[in-house]
Amino acid sequence: MRVVCIIILIHFSCLAYTQQAAPKPLYRDPVYDGAADPVVIWNPAIKKWWMFYTNRRATMPDSSGVKWVHGTRIGIAESDDGIHWKYKDTANINYRPDAGYTFWAPDIIEHNGTWHMYLTYVPGIFADWNHPRNIVHCTSKDLLNWQYESTLSLVNDKVIDASVYRLPDGNWRLWYNNEKDGKSIWYADSKDLYHWEDKGKAIAARGEGPKVFRWKDQYWMVVDVWKGMDIYNSADLLQWKKQNTRILEEPGTGAEDQAIGGHADVVVNDDKVYLYYFTHPGRRKDKPAPRGSVDDKRTLIQLAMLEYKDGELTCDRNKPVYDKLKPKKKGR
Repeated sequence: MRVVCIIILIHFSCLAYTQQAAPKPLYRDPVYDGAADPVVIWNPAIKKWWMFYTNRRATMPDSSGVKWVHGTRIGIAESDDGIHWKYKDTANINYRPDAGYTFWAPDIIEHNGTWHMYLTYVPGIFADWNHPRNIVHCTSKDLLNWQYESTLSLVNDKVIDASVYRLPDGNWRLWYNNEKDGKSIWYADSKDLYHWEDKGKAIAARGEGPKVFRWKDQYWMVVDVWKGMDIYNSADLLQWKKQNTRILEEPGTGAEDQAIGGHADVVVNDDKVYLYYFTHPGRRKDKPAPRGSVDDKRTLIQLAMLEYKDGELTCDRNKPVYDKLKPKKKGR
């Protein structure tokens, strides 16, 4: 009887372990405590998930504006299951034409054995926002070391936050934020991922960090609007309709999840949709941290699931996430 009891206890202990929810917060960067703008990729060479993110320098003493948001590198975290993460490294991006350089908000896809990164590049470390920003194309064979290919010729020199998606005809589309046009969403098309033709405005509304994906037999775009996330849907990737409700606007109850959610990545995995987003935990409305303090600047990554109801996407950021990401044959 004693042996049976021990076996039962072991069984339920193992069951409890397998049912552990993703932690809140999901991930904090150990270097500068400023993880933001995540993109999550399956690395088939090592059979792990990698999260690339803008590594904001939140702990940097800053008396001159927004230098802490510049001079940033792209951090990498690693996970076996998509819900438990540890710091790995920074991406070795071999494009540093300026003495002080800034990398923001990558998007990464795989095609025919080559990884393609579309990265926001700022030519310096600045105290304000009044400087050029471009999207550059880099390629890699191992996801760690990246070679510069080109600077995309888009509408102007104030563009950020690329999101790339393959079209049904096999061509590619890239959406981005045009800061000179009221921070609206524009797009460009390519047949080969190297040569891009700017096509104009996609969404005539303010927003950044667009992320496009397909689920429930239609296309979706999640856009950061600085008061939560707007969601659009489309049948053809050209005409976009905004749904009535936003997500991640109301405070959550989980640890350090009481501020609005921003700039997210979306992973569709086994017909479940995982939303990786960042928050400024010190910018909660009820208990804001002193402006300019480390607590005010630091950012971290959280995880929630998207759900489909009555033709719209919803997100309960307080609902525990138990489902682990399953391995994929390709990176996205």
